[in-house]
Amino acid sequence: MKEENKKEEIEKDIEEIEKKRDEYFSGWQREKADFLNYKKQEFERLKGTLCIAKESLFEELIPVLDSFRLAEKSIPEGDKEDNRINGLILIKKQLEDALKGLGLMEIESIGQKFDPGIHEAVEEVKGEPGMIVEEVEKGYSFNEKVLRPAKVKVGK
Repeated sequence: MKEENKKEEIEKDIEEIEKKRDEYFSGWQREKADFLNYKKQEFERLKGTLCIAKESLFEELIPVLDSFRLAEKSIPEGDKEDNRINGLILIKKQLEDALKGLGLMEIESIGQKFDPGIHEAVEEVKGEPGMIVEEVEKGYSFNEKVLRPAKVKVGK
């Protein structure tokens, strides 16, 4: 009888230990899932913060691009062969390429149908109605968000 009681007691202990093991394992699985969700949420938050920082950088550098374009337009044809002028034009191109690499996109305008979501009409001129004839100021977007609409002249 003693051996039978001892055997029952051992089996009870084994059941209790297995039950605790299962509880601990389930708890560990829940914690692991919670941690993975936290990591995913934190990654998304950091991605959002990075996007905000990039937008801020782009908003500061777009006027610099505008100044480079304006300067390039004002260079007389005869002076475009000057090495110093070519150097400045290459710096402008390098800046454009770097910003494009970070995700800044130019909004296509000339020859496109006017879209008030990405274009701002500054004048109506002779041309095909509703089509963009001339771009006055480049527009830019980042992550499908318009940072600055393109200022354009539209045909009437």
